[in-house]
Amino acid sequence: MHLRPAVVALAGGLALAVGVPAAWTGTRPATAAGPPLSSVVAAPSPAADALPQPAVHPATPAPPAEVPTPVRLVVAGVGVDAPVDPVGVTGDGLMQLPDDVRRVGWYRFGPAPGQPEGTVVLAGHVDAWDQGLGALGRLRGVAPGQVVEVDDSAGGVTRWQVVTRRLVGKEALPLAALFARAGPPRLVLLTCGGPFDARLRSYRDNLVVVAEPVR
Repeated sequence: MHLRPAVVALAGGLALAVGVPAAWTGTRPATAAGPPLSSVVAAPSPAADALPQPAVHPATPAPPAEVPTPVRLVVAGVGVDAPVDPVGVTGDGLMQLPDDVRRVGWYRFGPAPGQPEGTVVLAGHVDAWDQGLGALGRLRGVAPGQVVEVDDSAGGVTRWQVVTRRLVGKEALPLAALFARAGPPRLVLLTCGGPFDARLRSYRDNLVVVAEPVR
């Protein structure tokens, strides 16, 4: 799943599954659950609808404080349990994704779970023709109120409660809002969804799940 405003074929990597659809084309739940994205997240500026780029710092910055990184994603209610790898941005401005569809990518230039503000973004493939169902292939069954757990490298666990699940056209994905570095802490899970276009060998939409910290 590679993320970019106009190309989010989101295999989790918003350009995700290329090939014939696997389990996704079986029983499909309702396309949405919970409030619309616009009422849950808000873009920091109307013109910033692009994947945020890594910040530029002086050549000799002060050593940053060590922040535990996410290493595992668990959504017990739908059977998601997958290792998490830190990922960055490709030369084309797309969010990288693990090659193994059984793993999930964490956007390492954004916040990490447990930080006081900003959105943690985890993305993964829904499936792949040569690997089968992806780590986030069952995400389409998640419902508001369900709990998401993220384990970190220090042995800690952050818990989040799903607020909404939405299917969004790739070109309409509000990237600036979903990748916000400021504002209330949130967790966003991304993968592919919607009808599979055999001609383009990709899914039409992105599945977006937004969760907030369990208080």
